[in-house]
This record gives sequence, C-alpha cells and structure tokens, in this order.
Amino acid sequence: MTKLTFPSGGRLNRVPEVTVELWLIKLMAVTMGETAADYLAVNLGLGLSVTSLVMTVALIAAIVLQYRQKAYIPWVYWTAVIMISVVGTLVADNLVDNFGVPLEVTTVIFTVALAVTFFCWWKSERTLSIHTIFSDRRETFYWMAILFTFALGTSAGDLVAEELGLGYLTTGIIFGIVIAAIASSYYLLKMNGILAFWISYILTRPLGASMGDLLSQPTEYGGLGFGTTYTSLLFLGAIVLIVVYMTMSYQPEQSTP
Repeated sequence: MTKLTFPSGGRLNRVPEVTVELWLIKLMAVTMGETAADYLAVNLGLGLSVTSLVMTVALIAAIVLQYRQKAYIPWVYWTAVIMISVVGTLVADNLVDNFGVPLEVTTVIFTVALAVTFFCWWKSERTLSIHTIFSDRRETFYWMAILFTFALGTSAGDLVAEELGLGYLTTGIIFGIVIAAIASSYYLLKMNGILAFWISYILTRPLGASMGDLLSQPTEYGGLGFGTTYTSLLFLGAIVLIVVYMTMSYQPEQSTP
C-alpha cells in the first residue's frame, strides 16, 4: 500500500514509490502513448502538427494540476504521465516526420538532452533520487527527465524496430531482456538503485512502444492488426483499473522525520 512519506523537513514526496504497480502502469502508459498519438494523428485525421498542439496544451494543464497538489495523488500524477507519454512520442515523431531528422540523430539528441538534464539536476540538488521530490525545482527536473526518457525511448525503439528492420516483436524481446538483466543486476549484484531505476525507466518506453505497435499495426507491417482504437482503449481501461486500485489502497499515514 502507498503511504505518504516525509523525505525531508516534513515535506511530502510528490511521486510514487517504486512498486510493481508503478512498473505495470508505466508500461501500459507508454504503450498507450504510442497508440494514442497514432490514433489522434491518423485515425481522427488531426495530423501530426495539430495533434502535437492539442496534446501539449493538455500536458500543460495536467502538469499545472500536478504541481498544485504538493503531494502524490495517484490519478493526478498518472494523468500527467499519460499526457507526457503522448507528447514525448509526438516530439520524436515531429523531428523525424516533419523535419526529416534521421532516427539515429534523434536518438543521440535525446540522449544528450537527458544527460544534460541529469547533470543539471545533480549539480543543483546533489541527488537524482525519486524518493525526495518535495520541491518545485526537483519536480521540474523530474518531469524534464521523464519527457526526455519518453522521447528517447520512442526514437530508440523505432530505430531498432524499423530502421534496423528487427520488427516489433523482436525489438520488444530485446528490450525486455535488457530490463531483466538490469533488474537482476540490482537484486543480485547490488547495482546502484538510482542508476537501475532510470535505465529501466528509459527502456520501458521502447518496450511499451513495441508492444503497442505490435498490437495496433496492420499485419503487412509486422503487427497483429488490432488497430490503434482498440489497443488504446484496452490499455486505457487497464490503466484506469490500476489507478482506482492504487487510489483505494492509498493510505495517508503521516510520519515525522
């Protein structure tokens, strides 16, 4: 069960603890981010530019709502994650489709952007831990990192699946194996927890994107042909159920530092 914690000075942590539920809903959120972006841009005919504008406005509203809480509220936090998942996908897609930037280049760009974010975060706060997100500045670094992990994961996943021609299923298996190796290193070899978390967080994006594309893309393109509509609704339903469970099990037990 999730409990309110006071990491420093009686201030509440604004993001969830690392639990099985976190990884499940995060994986589903990134999968939905991939299919929802395609659904809005293609199926609804909004186009990439209009979809990007609409979802950016929705993301700003979600982030503003999140900042106003000053604590972790499951439905508010995960709404922001879903919005940033879609926008992160769209940022990467815009560079590739609208500006013709190769996937190899976008992967490098987002890797550098994420590294710079982590560097500035560390220089400013001397920690990259998600267990002490209790100030606006730390939360800003946190959401910047999350955005770049989604954009990087989108580019890296597309690079492996499409540019290298490995296909969605093989790509998903590869990233799944790497994540399993990171988890094993953390539990068995005592790998640094912060490093293990952020690497896994980055890699769940291409894993989820590969799953989304595998389910939604037509069979002639290597998918199973379920379409973006049904795939998005499937994962949205699963996300809602998990968030409801997390909200019901959320226990605001306050402990003094």
